[in-house]
Amino acid sequence: MATIPEFQTLGLDNFQSSYHADIYLLDHVTQGNNHITTAHKHDFYLFFLIEQSNGTHNIDFIDYPVRNYQLHILLPGQVHHWQLADDTKGFQLMFTQNLFDSFPNAINLSASYPFKSPSVIDLNQETFQLLNYEYNQLDHELKKEERLWDMILLRWRIISALIAHETARSHTDKNLSKPHPIVSQYLKLIDEYYKQSKKVSFYAKKLNITANYLNILCRKNANHSANTLIQNRVILESKRLLQISKLSIKEIAYDLGFEDLAYFSNFFKTHTGISPRDFREKL
Repeated sequence: MATIPEFQTLGLDNFQSSYHADIYLLDHVTQGNNHITTAHKHDFYLFFLIEQSNGTHNIDFIDYPVRNYQLHILLPGQVHHWQLADDTKGFQLMFTQNLFDSFPNAINLSASYPFKSPSVIDLNQETFQLLNYEYNQLDHELKKEERLWDMILLRWRIISALIAHETARSHTDKNLSKPHPIVSQYLKLIDEYYKQSKKVSFYAKKLNITANYLNILCRKNANHSANTLIQNRVILESKRLLQISKLSIKEIAYDLGFEDLAYFSNFFKTHTGISPRDFREKL
């Protein structure tokens, strides 16, 4: 089965050869020339705190205007690229899944629609100053010759707690800011198995509930059917691969678990209104 070329997914080592195993903070003023403007994705989380900038940040095919006093949240696997002003000021906080999992209750983030955090949050001046102070303190700790991991972790947790508060506040639908635990687990299973199975019954069995009950929970807590959530995840990954990979459309179909190219093409067009080939050519 075809796989995505490795260079398309960047890790922390792509940004600096010497860094803490789980966390790295990039000062955009002194290191901004290291950013990559072509579409790509990461295997880590990125919290970009912007003090001053303008331009556009595209995250999973949505353009977000860049302004002063913003927080941009990027999750592992999301495809993004940006065009930022040369005088951009801010910090890019990058950290691994391993670090995120060590503090699981801080922020409810998922790559699956609709429970992912708002990708861009406009901050008021007070909140920005709080976050900016903590980012600067974390930067100070990370630059020490003898780093104190306990202090670094404490600063990271404070930042995570502040951002958790902002993401909850920014959800337009408060019922979706804290999803039902079974639905949350369902979304995690989709992320893990969507290439292997696209049937609700497969996931319901793993959750030890009926497909009908799972569908009821999804409609009530996610405003979508259980089947739609699977389809949304497949379409999102299809778009990502069509944009950043060198794979042929046939290879992408097989990578996503479709045995027939025509079926994949019909599936994609039904849900997007455009064929995979036309979608790729428009990019």
